[in-house]
Amino acid sequence: MRIRRFLIALVLACGFAAPAAAERVKDLGDFAGIRSNQLVGYGIVVGLNGTGDDNLEYTIQSMRSAIARFGVVIPPGVKASLKNAAAVMVTADLPPFAKPGQKIDVTVSAIGKAKSLRGGNLLLTPLVGADGEVYAMSQGSLAVGGLGVEGQDGSKVTVNVPSTGRIPQGASVERMVDTPFATSPSLVLNLREADFTTTQRVADAINKTLGGGTASPLDAVSIEVTAPMQADQRISLVSIIENIEVQPAAPAARVVVNSRTGTVVIGANVRVSPAAVSHGSMVVKVTENPQVSQPGPLSRGQTTVTPDSGIEVEQGGAHMFLFDPGVALDDIVKSVNALGATPSDLVAILEALKQAGALKAELIVI
Repeated sequence: MRIRRFLIALVLACGFAAPAAAERVKDLGDFAGIRSNQLVGYGIVVGLNGTGDDNLEYTIQSMRSAIARFGVVIPPGVKASLKNAAAVMVTADLPPFAKPGQKIDVTVSAIGKAKSLRGGNLLLTPLVGADGEVYAMSQGSLAVGGLGVEGQDGSKVTVNVPSTGRIPQGASVERMVDTPFATSPSLVLNLREADFTTTQRVADAINKTLGGGTASPLDAVSIEVTAPMQADQRISLVSIIENIEVQPAAPAARVVVNSRTGTVVIGANVRVSPAAVSHGSMVVKVTENPQVSQPGPLSRGQTTVTPDSGIEVEQGGAHMFLFDPGVALDDIVKSVNALGATPSDLVAILEALKQAGALKAELIVI
């Protein structure tokens, strides 16, 4: 009986399962205003093992200001040498809805002559946003993954990047960023990739789930969703929308070529009009075979080396193949592989097809 019930439940679950190509709305876009904010600050790292900035003027000036707050004043005539301190820039991402008291990770990077930040400790550093306001305070010991060792004879070994480190949970949030999520009369869903068809399908899926008139597309990216003003109801609405499954539109036909690495990515919708392609290769070989001329006995001559250069040109056989009307990705790959073309040859063939108007796709060279 239990097995029968299990089989019935499995059949029902399969019957109501979404298509394999369907994706959740949360994987297609984000709601406007719900984003992270970048923070940055200038600070001092102390406690280094002689790998600091040494006599950099701005590091010395920063250190003077830092210790002056504790009543210690360095005389003007004293020349400080700070091999155990380094000036750094501190960066962090403030997540959306972060509340005061929460902890976030920070990245610390040297900006002077410091060779390594290993073993250092960041002094209390304010982190400001784009508006100049302080949103977090950072302090703590650095975790550095890199390693740098240098000998007295100038030899050195460097592993990874020792001049950059992280402080997990190294900053405390001091101020919350205002978002329009709780105050705006409607929510705007922005797709990560612009597509009119996908936008319309998402709006239709939301209206089908929540009722007609709930969502309306604004352009190829944005969809406006009517939302209640109560916070709990608004959160429930977003939760439902994020889990709605939609089948996105097929991507545009594109061919992406990386000219530096020779990588070629051809989209599934790429088509080629009837075209004949001929591709050959020429190899030029230059060889040097110097000849040694030895003088005869008692001739008082000198041994000389006579250059003997050879140039050989090899012209590979020019293969030709024909693309039939509406040929697809699989046929393109088979034809090029049969030709024995290298990635650089494939790039040349695709560019020629695009110039001839036979390649029905956007050719992107990066």
